[in-house]
Amino acid sequence: MSGHSKWANIKHRKAAQDAKRGNLFQKLVKAIIIAAKEGGGDPSTNVRLKAALDRAKAASVPANNIDRAIKRGTGEIEGAVYEELVYEGYGPDGVAVIIECLTDNKNRTTPEIRVLLDRSGGSLGATGSVSWMFERRGVINLSGDNLDEEELMEAALECGAEDVERDDGFVVYTNPSDLNDVKEALEARGYGIENAESQMVPKTTVVVSNPDKAKKILKLMDMIESHDDVQSVASNFDISQEIMDEID
Repeated sequence: MSGHSKWANIKHRKAAQDAKRGNLFQKLVKAIIIAAKEGGGDPSTNVRLKAALDRAKAASVPANNIDRAIKRGTGEIEGAVYEELVYEGYGPDGVAVIIECLTDNKNRTTPEIRVLLDRSGGSLGATGSVSWMFERRGVINLSGDNLDEEELMEAALECGAEDVERDDGFVVYTNPSDLNDVKEALEARGYGIENAESQMVPKTTVVVSNPDKAKKILKLMDMIESHDDVQSVASNFDISQEIMDEID
Protein backbone atom coordinates (compact mmCIF):
# COMPACT_ATOMS: atom_id res chain seq x y z
CA MET A 1 0.00 0.00 0.00
CA SER A 2 1.46 3.37 -0.97
CA GLY A 3 1.82 6.04 1.65
CA HIS A 4 -0.67 8.55 0.28
CA SER A 5 -3.56 6.12 -0.02
CA LYS A 6 -2.75 3.73 2.81
CA TRP A 7 -2.33 6.52 5.31
CA ALA A 8 -5.52 8.16 4.03
CA ASN A 9 -7.44 4.96 4.68
CA ILE A 10 -5.92 4.63 8.14
CA LYS A 11 -6.99 8.20 8.85
CA HIS A 12 -10.58 7.41 7.84
CA ARG A 13 -10.68 4.62 10.42
CA LYS A 14 -9.15 6.93 13.00
CA ALA A 15 -11.72 9.69 12.52
CA ALA A 16 -13.91 8.68 15.46
CA GLN A 17 -10.88 8.40 17.73
CA ASP A 18 -9.63 11.82 16.63
CA ALA A 19 -13.01 13.33 17.42
CA LYS A 20 -12.87 11.85 20.90
CA ARG A 21 -9.42 13.36 21.41
CA GLY A 22 -10.93 16.71 20.58
CA ASN A 23 -8.49 17.71 17.86
CA LEU A 24 -10.52 16.89 14.74
CA PHE A 25 -13.03 19.71 15.20
CA GLN A 26 -10.22 22.15 15.85
CA LYS A 27 -8.41 21.14 12.65
CA LEU A 28 -11.57 21.46 10.58
CA VAL A 29 -12.44 24.85 12.05
CA LYS A 30 -8.93 26.14 11.30
CA ALA A 31 -9.30 24.99 7.68
CA ILE A 32 -12.57 26.94 7.37
CA ILE A 33 -10.98 30.08 8.84
CA ILE A 34 -8.02 30.09 6.46
CA ALA A 35 -10.21 29.24 3.43
CA ALA A 36 -12.61 32.09 4.23
CA LYS A 37 -9.70 34.44 4.84
CA GLU A 38 -8.18 33.70 1.43
CA GLY A 39 -11.25 33.41 -0.77
CA GLY A 40 -14.16 34.98 1.09
CA GLY A 41 -17.11 33.54 2.98
CA ASP A 42 -19.26 32.40 0.05
CA PRO A 43 -18.74 28.68 -0.69
CA SER A 44 -20.39 29.05 -4.09
CA THR A 45 -17.43 31.13 -5.25
CA ASN A 46 -14.76 29.74 -2.91
CA VAL A 47 -13.99 26.13 -3.82
CA ARG A 48 -11.54 25.69 -0.96
CA LEU A 49 -14.13 26.90 1.56
CA LYS A 50 -16.77 24.57 0.13
CA ALA A 51 -14.41 21.60 0.50
CA ALA A 52 -13.62 22.62 4.09
CA LEU A 53 -17.32 22.97 4.88
CA ASP A 54 -18.09 19.56 3.39
CA ARG A 55 -15.45 17.93 5.59
CA ALA A 56 -16.68 19.77 8.67
CA LYS A 57 -20.30 18.81 8.08
CA ALA A 58 -19.34 15.18 7.41
CA ALA A 59 -17.62 15.17 10.82
CA SER A 60 -20.72 16.73 12.46
CA VAL A 61 -19.03 19.98 13.45
CA PRO A 62 -21.81 22.12 15.01
CA ALA A 63 -23.30 24.75 12.69
CA ASN A 64 -22.55 27.61 15.10
CA ASN A 65 -18.86 26.61 15.15
CA ILE A 66 -18.84 26.66 11.36
CA ASP A 67 -20.53 30.06 11.20
CA ARG A 68 -18.07 31.56 13.69
CA ALA A 69 -15.14 30.12 11.75
CA ILE A 70 -16.32 31.73 8.51
CA LYS A 71 -16.80 35.09 10.24
CA ARG A 72 -13.36 34.86 11.83
CA GLY A 73 -11.85 34.17 8.45
CA THR A 74 -13.59 37.10 6.79
CA GLY A 75 -12.76 39.41 9.69
CA GLU A 76 -16.33 39.92 10.90
CA ILE A 77 -15.30 38.78 14.36
CA GLU A 78 -11.87 38.80 15.98
CA GLY A 79 -9.83 35.72 16.74
CA ALA A 80 -6.43 34.12 16.36
CA VAL A 81 -4.61 34.81 13.10
CA TYR A 82 -3.51 31.58 11.42
CA GLU A 83 -0.82 31.12 8.81
CA GLU A 84 -0.11 28.16 6.56
CA LEU A 85 3.21 26.39 6.98
CA VAL A 86 4.60 23.48 4.97
CA TYR A 87 7.37 21.35 6.46
CA GLU A 88 9.48 18.94 4.44
CA GLY A 89 11.70 16.23 5.81
CA TYR A 90 12.49 12.57 6.22
CA GLY A 91 11.16 9.83 8.44
CA PRO A 92 12.46 6.34 9.30
CA ASP A 93 14.08 4.40 6.45
CA GLY A 94 14.52 7.61 4.47
CA VAL A 95 10.87 8.05 3.51
CA ALA A 96 9.95 11.59 2.45
CA VAL A 97 7.38 13.50 4.48
CA ILE A 98 5.42 16.68 3.74
CA ILE A 99 3.47 18.21 6.63
CA GLU A 100 0.92 20.96 6.06
CA CYS A 101 0.00 23.04 9.11
CA LEU A 102 -2.19 25.94 10.17
CA THR A 103 -0.81 27.72 13.21
CA ASP A 104 -1.13 30.94 15.18
CA ASN A 105 2.40 30.51 16.57
CA LYS A 106 5.15 29.47 14.17
CA ASN A 107 7.74 29.64 16.95
CA ARG A 108 5.84 26.89 18.77
CA THR A 109 4.92 24.67 15.84
CA THR A 110 8.29 24.47 14.08
CA PRO A 111 10.31 23.05 16.99
CA GLU A 112 7.50 20.65 17.88
CA ILE A 113 7.44 19.21 14.35
CA ARG A 114 11.24 18.99 14.35
CA VAL A 115 11.20 17.02 17.62
CA LEU A 116 8.64 14.53 16.26
CA LEU A 117 10.85 13.82 13.26
CA ASP A 118 14.08 13.69 15.27
CA ARG A 119 12.67 11.25 17.81
CA SER A 120 11.63 8.87 15.04
CA GLY A 121 15.09 8.84 13.50
CA GLY A 122 14.14 11.33 10.82
CA SER A 123 14.97 14.98 10.25
CA LEU A 124 13.43 18.27 9.19
CA GLY A 125 14.63 19.40 5.76
CA ALA A 126 14.85 22.65 3.86
CA THR A 127 12.05 23.96 1.66
CA GLY A 128 12.14 22.03 -1.61
CA SER A 129 14.11 19.11 -0.21
CA VAL A 130 11.33 16.56 -0.85
CA SER A 131 8.45 18.45 -2.48
CA TRP A 132 9.82 17.62 -5.95
CA MET A 133 8.90 13.99 -5.24
CA PHE A 134 5.20 14.89 -4.94
CA GLU A 135 2.43 16.49 -6.96
CA ARG A 136 -0.82 18.01 -5.77
CA ARG A 137 -3.90 16.09 -6.90
CA GLY A 138 -7.55 15.87 -6.04
CA VAL A 139 -8.15 12.60 -4.16
CA ILE A 140 -11.60 11.05 -3.72
CA ASN A 141 -12.04 7.95 -1.56
CA LEU A 142 -15.15 5.95 -2.40
CA SER A 143 -17.21 3.89 0.00
CA GLY A 144 -18.55 0.44 -0.86
CA ASP A 145 -16.79 -2.91 -1.17
CA ASN A 146 -18.64 -4.29 -4.17
CA LEU A 147 -17.98 -1.65 -6.78
CA ASP A 148 -17.31 -2.75 -10.34
CA GLU A 149 -13.88 -1.42 -11.27
CA GLU A 150 -14.56 -1.07 -15.01
CA GLU A 151 -17.87 0.68 -14.44
CA LEU A 152 -16.29 3.01 -11.90
CA MET A 153 -13.40 3.81 -14.24
CA GLU A 154 -15.78 4.65 -17.08
CA ALA A 155 -18.00 6.76 -14.83
CA ALA A 156 -15.07 8.58 -13.22
CA LEU A 157 -13.49 9.48 -16.57
CA GLU A 158 -16.84 10.71 -17.89
CA CYS A 159 -17.13 12.86 -14.75
CA GLY A 160 -13.76 14.47 -15.48
CA ALA A 161 -11.41 12.35 -13.34
CA GLU A 162 -7.84 11.55 -14.38
CA ASP A 163 -7.45 8.04 -12.97
CA VAL A 164 -8.84 5.38 -10.65
CA GLU A 165 -6.72 3.24 -8.34
CA ARG A 166 -7.69 0.16 -6.35
CA ASP A 167 -5.79 0.28 -3.06
CA ASP A 168 -7.62 -0.99 0.03
CA GLY A 169 -10.73 0.44 -1.63
CA PHE A 170 -11.12 2.71 -4.63
CA VAL A 171 -9.45 6.08 -5.04
CA VAL A 172 -10.33 8.52 -7.81
CA TYR A 173 -7.71 11.10 -8.82
CA THR A 174 -8.51 14.46 -10.37
CA ASN A 175 -6.92 17.75 -11.22
CA PRO A 176 -7.19 19.74 -7.95
CA SER A 177 -9.30 22.41 -9.65
CA ASP A 178 -11.79 19.73 -10.80
CA LEU A 179 -12.10 17.99 -7.43
CA ASN A 180 -15.47 19.39 -6.37
CA ASP A 181 -17.07 18.99 -9.82
CA VAL A 182 -15.96 15.35 -10.07
CA LYS A 183 -17.10 14.63 -6.51
CA GLU A 184 -20.56 16.05 -7.16
CA ALA A 185 -20.85 14.24 -10.50
CA LEU A 186 -19.98 10.89 -8.89
CA GLU A 187 -22.48 11.51 -6.09
CA ALA A 188 -25.13 12.28 -8.69
CA ARG A 189 -24.46 8.84 -10.18
CA GLY A 190 -25.02 7.21 -6.81
CA TYR A 191 -21.45 6.69 -5.63
CA GLY A 192 -20.79 7.15 -1.92
CA ILE A 193 -17.93 9.48 -1.10
CA GLU A 194 -15.95 8.87 2.07
CA ASN A 195 -13.56 11.75 1.63
CA ALA A 196 -12.57 14.26 -1.05
CA GLU A 197 -9.67 16.66 -0.69
CA SER A 198 -6.61 18.10 -2.36
CA GLN A 199 -3.52 16.15 -1.31
CA MET A 200 0.19 15.91 -2.03
CA VAL A 201 0.63 12.55 -3.78
CA PRO A 202 4.05 10.89 -4.28
CA LYS A 203 5.25 10.45 -7.86
CA THR A 204 7.17 7.31 -6.84
CA THR A 205 7.25 5.28 -3.64
CA VAL A 206 9.81 3.69 -1.33
CA VAL A 207 9.14 0.04 -0.48
CA VAL A 208 9.36 -0.68 3.24
CA SER A 209 9.71 -4.43 3.75
CA ASN A 210 10.94 -4.51 7.35
CA PRO A 211 8.00 -4.82 9.81
CA ASP A 212 9.80 -2.92 12.56
CA LYS A 213 10.58 -0.01 10.25
CA ALA A 214 7.02 -0.07 8.91
CA LYS A 215 5.72 0.14 12.46
CA LYS A 216 7.99 3.11 13.21
CA ILE A 217 6.81 4.93 10.10
CA LEU A 218 3.15 4.42 10.92
CA LYS A 219 3.77 5.51 14.51
CA LEU A 220 5.40 8.72 13.24
CA MET A 221 2.49 9.38 10.88
CA ASP A 222 0.09 8.93 13.77
CA MET A 223 2.02 11.33 16.02
CA ILE A 224 2.25 13.98 13.32
CA GLU A 225 -1.39 13.65 12.37
CA SER A 226 -2.39 14.01 16.02
CA HIS A 227 -0.58 17.35 16.38
CA ASP A 228 -3.15 20.11 16.81
CA ASP A 229 -1.63 22.34 14.11
CA VAL A 230 -1.28 19.65 11.44
CA GLN A 231 -3.85 19.64 8.65
CA SER A 232 -2.41 16.89 6.47
CA VAL A 233 0.56 14.56 6.13
CA ALA A 234 1.88 13.03 2.92
CA SER A 235 4.61 10.43 2.57
CA ASN A 236 6.03 8.17 -0.11
CA PHE A 237 6.27 4.89 1.80
CA ASP A 238 4.92 1.69 0.28
CA ILE A 239 3.99 -1.09 2.72
CA SER A 240 2.63 -4.38 1.42
CA GLN A 241 -0.62 -5.80 2.74
CA GLU A 242 1.33 -8.77 4.11
CA ILE A 243 3.48 -6.46 6.24
CA MET A 244 0.40 -4.52 7.34
CA ASP A 245 -1.29 -7.74 8.42
CA GLU A 246 1.82 -8.71 10.35
CA ILE A 247 2.04 -5.48 12.33
CA ASP A 248 -1.70 -4.83 12.85
